[in-house]
Amino acid sequence: MSPDPFDALGLPAAFDLDRAAIERAYLARSAALHPDLARADEEAPRKMAALNQARRTLEDPERRAAALLQRLGGPSKERDRSLPPNFLAQMMETREEIEGAIASRDPNQRSRWESWAEERRREAIAEVSGLFRRLSNPPAPAELAAIRVRLNAWRYLERLIEQLDPAYDPQRADFE
Repeated sequence: MSPDPFDALGLPAAFDLDRAAIERAYLARSAALHPDLARADEEAPRKMAALNQARRTLEDPERRAAALLQRLGGPSKERDRSLPPNFLAQMMETREEIEGAIASRDPNQRSRWESWAEERRREAIAEVSGLFRRLSNPPAPAELAAIRVRLNAWRYLERLIEQLDPAYDPQRADFE
């Protein structure tokens, strides 16, 4: 199991983190591990790898949400694959529409669906942000389960977008 990314960078465990704050924390911690400064520390390369992973995790809103949910004791994606009601049926219809638009080779259609995808991404980020902000202290299991359901739907949308991209390569896809 990789180290907690919030602890690794010394940042508060929160979904709404400023990208600049993540970068500042990364630079401050990684500077101390520079080979010129950390020659005696045999663990420096491992620590640097952990910092790099923490930064990648926290810079990506979806991964940051999953890391925060894990930290709060919420269900993992492996343990809870729940989706919102009627979500799969809606996604099947949407997939057919997207495939038809892409098959038409109309650049306006592709642009329309790219805009659609970006809007769904913004909605997911806003909804997950609100769910985390409204958590009781300590969080109730039902609250954490609701976040997992939303994250599962978000991941499903991201995979749909990835798979419909003409440059999509399943051998290199990130299905974390």
